[in-house]
Amino acid sequence: MGATITTRVPDDIEKKIENISRIEHLDKSTVVRRLLSKAVQEWLIENALDQYMDGKITIGKAADMVGVPLREMIAIAAKKGIPFQYSLDDLEEDFRIAEKL
Repeated sequence: MGATITTRVPDDIEKKIENISRIEHLDKSTVVRRLLSKAVQEWLIENALDQYMDGKITIGKAADMVGVPLREMIAIAAKKGIPFQYSLDDLEEDFRIAEKL
């Protein structure tokens, strides 16, 4: 089922959630779960790409951290204008990661 998390939100956010709920024909809890899930995924992507740009991890490791296929992570990075950095060492590390999957 999952954990219960309780939080307070400003009135304007609550009204926006209610509006989305009406438009999508969903209860507010479902809307909040979907929005939270999307925000967490976006944070994971940003964090992984920051580490990739800093040279701390490979694009393959970034994909692994986010939980998306390598091809998708490359596309996400390209869409954000992040230059592709890849060395032979990176390729070898990505192969090691892929063998574990």
